Amino acid sequence: MKPIQPIQIWKNGESQEANLLNAYIINDNLENSCTFYYQLCSSGEQPDTIGQSLAEGNVSMSGEDYLGWTGDNDYAFSYIAEQLNLTLL
Repeated sequence: MKPIQPIQIWKNGESQEANLLNAYIINDNLENSCTFYYQLCSSGEQPDTIGQSLAEGNVSMSGEDYLGWTGDNDYAFSYIAEQLNLTLL
């Protein structure tokens, strides 16, 4: 989970603020591509906890991006944020 510059998301008829990016790897062929599942979430009531999931989807990494990835979490989060036009804090 990484904090992001807050963005407004329309969910269930109202505008809500997402300020966390959560992500998991869901597929990796260990050769040239992988897929991440991501969630854009609000903060929970306790520090460092996730509140409500406001948006979700998948992002794939392949080619030079995949070959340059050493499995580092920061690289993966940066890649996902870039694909979604988000700013990590």
